[in-house]
Amino acid sequence: MAYRRHRPARNWGARLHEITWFGMRAVVLENELLRVTVLADKGGDVAEFCYKPRDMDFVWLAPDGIRNPRDVAGGAGDDVAAFLDHYEGGWQEVLPNGGEPSTYRGAALAQHGEVAGLPWDVEIAADDPSEVAVRLTVRARRMPLRVVKTFRLVSGEAELRVDEELTNESDVALEVMWGHHIVFGAPFLRPGHRIRFPDGATAGPGLAVVPERGAPSDIHYLSGFQDGRYEIIDPDAALGLRVRWDAAVLPDLWLWRELGASREAPWWGRAYVVGLEPFAGRPTEGLAEAVRNGSALALRPRETRPLWLRAAVIEGEEAR
Repeated sequence: MAYRRHRPARNWGARLHEITWFGMRAVVLENELLRVTVLADKGGDVAEFCYKPRDMDFVWLAPDGIRNPRDVAGGAGDDVAAFLDHYEGGWQEVLPNGGEPSTYRGAALAQHGEVAGLPWDVEIAADDPSEVAVRLTVRARRMPLRVVKTFRLVSGEAELRVDEELTNESDVALEVMWGHHIVFGAPFLRPGHRIRFPDGATAGPGLAVVPERGAPSDIHYLSGFQDGRYEIIDPDAALGLRVRWDAAVLPDLWLWRELGASREAPWWGRAYVVGLEPFAGRPTEGLAEAVRNGSALALRPRETRPLWLRAAVIEGEEAR
């Protein structure tokens, strides 16, 4: 991303800023209601999703904050640390491996590898008071995959629109795990928050209410989404976030809860979070297992698969 010296400035309506944040290239998309910061130099992560009328950021930041992948940790490196050493919280693209390190057809893939740790190219796709958009592009290094992802804000709307294309750039059929690692925590998340799923989605007992601090950590895999949608709400504040996605592409939802009970690495009792992650492929044992159980996403040679997601703030009666 190059600094565009002669791009007209604007401080009203929908607008867009190119910045350096914690030493990394980033893009800020903003309108009257939302401010969204995307880390171009780290996975295209959403590191801020602030609802301006209430000064409420729905992004959880990990205790050690935003860390530049170029700042290599001094400890021993491994295929788990490759993700966790630079995990700031927020919202990551997960491709082509979900969860534990795995080997697929000779390609060694790290935890949640590999695009979440890569720098992405950035192009301004729209820059008008009525609408702003940025297009991010990345190529994986260990599999012949290309992702193009467009973030868009429309003036007056408290909704982030995300549209993507995943391309198999080879003449070989491939399988991948593909997901969005969306995690909620402070300042938004508290015990008693409600999680609502559409009719038909298989959500077992006890998954609709966020537990108290100190409850056991766990992960669940929800399926049956004809309508890819969930809402996580604070009924007392009448505020929440509605996430929608193309369930034909990402048919499952990973529900990860780390509620402060883990006293060892990497959390040390400091995390109180809930992840609600649309996914193709399960469980969190890596791509080889998803291929074995038939849940991985199949890509034909040279195939391009589109995907859309939406994240919208809801409040008032919608969020009670």
